Amino acid sequence: MTVDVKAATDRLMRFLSVEGVTGKEAAIGRELAAALREGGVPDDAIRLDDANTRIPVPTETGNLIVDLPGRGAMHNQPRIMFMTHMDTVPLCAGAKPKLAGRKIVNEAKTALGGDNRCGCGVLVTLAAELAKQKLDHPPITLLFCVREESGLWGARHVRTADLGSPVMAFNYDGGSASNVVIGAVGADRWQVEIFGRASHAGVAPERGISSTMILALALADVKAGGWFGKVMKGKGQDRKQGTSNVGPVTGGEGRPAGDATNVVTDYVHVRGESRSHDGKFFREITRAYKAAFEKAARRVRNSDGKSGRVKFKAETDYYPFRMKDSLPVVKRAAAAVSGIGGTPVIRTANGGLDANWMVRHGIPTVTFGAGQNEVHTIDEWINLDEYDRACALAVQLATMR
Repeated sequence: MTVDVKAATDRLMRFLSVEGVTGKEAAIGRELAAALREGGVPDDAIRLDDANTRIPVPTETGNLIVDLPGRGAMHNQPRIMFMTHMDTVPLCAGAKPKLAGRKIVNEAKTALGGDNRCGCGVLVTLAAELAKQKLDHPPITLLFCVREESGLWGARHVRTADLGSPVMAFNYDGGSASNVVIGAVGADRWQVEIFGRASHAGVAPERGISSTMILALALADVKAGGWFGKVMKGKGQDRKQGTSNVGPVTGGEGRPAGDATNVVTDYVHVRGESRSHDGKFFREITRAYKAAFEKAARRVRNSDGKSGRVKFKAETDYYPFRMKDSLPVVKRAAAAVSGIGGTPVIRTANGGLDANWMVRHGIPTVTFGAGQNEVHTIDEWINLDEYDRACALAVQLATMR
């Protein structure tokens, strides 16, 4: 399936040049809508939903949704959906994309934003090619989600009634266009407030209760128990695997986290996550962290015998899934990869995807890559050969009978 690769690359460069870090997607949303109209999509087919009003963190705009009616011999077939996310990680702010042969690189010391401007380029190119070539296709929904990078919020809070009841979906978000990603991990995000007692560290340290010491003891306990980083428990068929990480450590809510060396730290705020393909195991990892913090708080006492305390909160960010190879969406995905000369590789992902929530919403969703490499780093670059294949794959998926 052929596409206009120069036009596709021009769109990608255009989108990469528009800043739109997670939660601040209004500008890239406007640029995508303009490019869609230029590609032949009627203005009344393009709209924003109100998912941002349900997302519990500030979000400039809702998800961008496009409705393409079916055409020709396939006009009355069941609706399918193509999706991506339009936000980037904050490290992409200030990116300066530059063409370098069959790559796009970055002239700035930032991440580039191929995750996921590549996906945006694929979906807009799909709409433009369907219109330009007047190709037969079923009814199609295009969905550009907000706040994927900060918790899959756009996909989580989209109303499925706004999507036109697609029977299957194809998500573009990382990796190779030949990888047919049919599963992903689930994750808890947790946070803990550690309450100690302030005291003059040079005059009466024994009267204080150190929140930083509680943190240190808790993390040492977690590490000793094998719950930090790559987590593997059990043997044989009972073996379970996951990961965990401790993220930002701050004072939180304006309170100092030991802002002076002569004061015993009385408050620390910590955030982290637990992940696994096993829907029960990532919660088990989270429970291990909770137990470690509670145990450490009891251990740290002052001269009056008083101990610290913790307030631990955890929320499931997204749920793991693994679709069967026999599902129509998987078969169509594999056939489309073969149809453009590739070799389909069925696999699962160790990160969360908007597909996690689509599957949770009842829409079976396969994920493909679109040329992104070294994402979320200052070494990020885009493989244009792989991006071109991703664009061709989208057209193949949309038009195959």
